[in-house]
Amino acid sequence: MDLAFLQPLYADDAPVVSVHINTSRGTHDADKQIELRWRAARRSLSEQGAAEADLAVLDDVVGGAPDLPGPQGEALFVSGGRLLGAFTLVEPPAADSAQVLPVPDPLGVAIDRDHQLPHVVVAVDREGADVEAYPAAAHEPASRRTFNGSTLHISRVRAGAEAMGSYHRRTVNLWTENTEQAADDVRAAVAGVEAAVVLVAGDPKAVGLLREHLAARQSDAEVVYIEGGRTDDSAREALRASVDAAMHEVMASRHRAVLGRLEAELAGGRALQGIPAVKEALAEGRVETLLLAADRGADPVLFASRRDPRALGTDPAALGEDSTAFSASAAPLLLRSAVLGGASFTEILPPTRCTDGVAALLRY
Repeated sequence: MDLAFLQPLYADDAPVVSVHINTSRGTHDADKQIELRWRAARRSLSEQGAAEADLAVLDDVVGGAPDLPGPQGEALFVSGGRLLGAFTLVEPPAADSAQVLPVPDPLGVAIDRDHQLPHVVVAVDREGADVEAYPAAAHEPASRRTFNGSTLHISRVRAGAEAMGSYHRRTVNLWTENTEQAADDVRAAVAGVEAAVVLVAGDPKAVGLLREHLAARQSDAEVVYIEGGRTDDSAREALRASVDAAMHEVMASRHRAVLGRLEAELAGGRALQGIPAVKEALAEGRVETLLLAADRGADPVLFASRRDPRALGTDPAALGEDSTAFSASAAPLLLRSAVLGGASFTEILPPTRCTDGVAALLRY
């Protein structure tokens, strides 16, 4: 996963307030529960020395997405009285956290985004298609296209052989024209969000025709066929459930592929594991993909530099006579080096284990 979206969090050299909070709205008193969680987080931040200007910014923005039902979380980053970033999380954090650190701690955001992919959902039938394009981690589509072609003679009829053959030909022509238009809508939607996956459901014949049109113009997006449709509420509910299941499997498959590559390249000496080796590779700009496990409870403290964001050491002397040196837990500093060094990110999922819960695929 590309980490470039996190770069604005590193715009300043001042300490950063990082908040991860459960903003789920599955109960009648959700607003009150969120308020209580924020009060507890605010007290903790104040005790850590957070500036009142930063807390005031958070007071104005905390609360998640009120119109989004069900589980969710929120990650907020503030420094110097300015909001650096606000992210709605698909999954609530395992525990609320509120920290004042020399650098932001967006690991929760990176892991949440790592579980998402930009995708397009297509429900197609004889008359047209509904095409929705979702950026990564978006709860609502960035675009929605609904196409309904001509329905004249769309149904097969009982008539004489000659008439029936004519109607059938016109029906096939209309289905072809409608699915060709739907394919154009799909291609535009894919381009709009740079979709990695296209999920297609609906009438089997229309799906088959759409598949032919999509295959005629190759795309990098993976096409997955699922259950559901656009005919009624029941079909749309089935579509939503199928989308969730299919996206989970696509993400699991992609993680398995990266972790399988890691295993092979560790054996071949083209990957590294453990904090000492990975921090050196980050400092040298050799890391293509940083891999971290979510559990960071045993992380050591590392030292970093404001002058060179990729340089990391286990003690201040490793950075030389650097007056900008500071310390923090390993994970935020490793992630900072990866973001500013142009590396990508993947979570280390069980049962894969790496030394210190850290690994790296190398560019060279």
